[in-house]
Amino acid sequence: MANYERDLIGEHASIDALRKLITRVAKSPARTVLIYGETGTGKGLVARMLHQQSARASGEFVDINCAAIPSSLLESELFGHERGAFTGAQVKKAGLVEMANHGTVFLDEIREMDLVLQAKLLSFLDTQRFRRVGAVTSTSVDVRLVAATNKILLGEVNSGRFREDLYYRLQVVAINLPALRERASDTLILAQHFVDKFNVQYSRKIKGMSEEVQQIFLDYPWPGNVRELENLIERIFILEDDDLILPRHLPDRIVRTVRAKAAGVVSHPKEQASVDDLSLGFHGATAHYQKQLIEAALAAAAGNLQRAAATLKLSRHAMRHQMIKLGLIND
Repeated sequence: MANYERDLIGEHASIDALRKLITRVAKSPARTVLIYGETGTGKGLVARMLHQQSARASGEFVDINCAAIPSSLLESELFGHERGAFTGAQVKKAGLVEMANHGTVFLDEIREMDLVLQAKLLSFLDTQRFRRVGAVTSTSVDVRLVAATNKILLGEVNSGRFREDLYYRLQVVAINLPALRERASDTLILAQHFVDKFNVQYSRKIKGMSEEVQQIFLDYPWPGNVRELENLIERIFILEDDDLILPRHLPDRIVRTVRAKAAGVVSHPKEQASVDDLSLGFHGATAHYQKQLIEAALAAAAGNLQRAAATLKLSRHAMRHQMIKLGLIND
């Protein structure tokens, strides 16, 4: 059995807290878990850790990317179909949910699921029963559903792209993954981990990174997060012959970004947000920036939750929900 926990690399306090949260949630009876995180932060890895550390570890872990399957086919992929249910359905087929009985279903990019299928998913979560496409009778299974998204789903709800009832059903337990720039001190630890990994994979003996590269890695914001860092290092292993990673091995865009930042050419996020920044959009902001906006709104409203929520164009309930999710208050 694979030990996925060893791949959650880092010493930052946020990663230590994340490991503990994963263990607690994995061992709980929770049937739904929602993972928030930017692209490349490791949502799939966390989903597998939730499975491997749970009582369901002996069952199947089924990984489904909702963005990679056409909406017209996704229902059949999830729930299966009966023979003759539609053109081309020549045989009866069990769906991936049925295959994961007593295990875990991971729905990545769940916001890409269309509204009709969202309603069917909600019914399934409430009853643990579903009907194959074209079936008359329902089938019962016992699965945990882990969903993931790189968007704040409440914003998708407010824009009409995601069902509010499904959102609250999924939101019972939420796990937020930090962006790499929010734990920059882990960047060099991760980089060396990938160097060691690819030394084995490519039979190389690269020692590590030059001091200048280390500083570039620390200063670069890594919009693609851990995945971007891993892919960069693998590219260097494939294309370069030196036994040390040097600045000339790095793409120009990375070096330019860091140098421009050092010269003050690029714009920097404000150290502290204010409610005047709402033109940037609350729901489109990062979790860190949302937290600052909420704190600024509360300060402006002298701690009155109702007034602060109105300032942010949120309901009081939604405001409180966001505060719990961002760790500003306890549930």
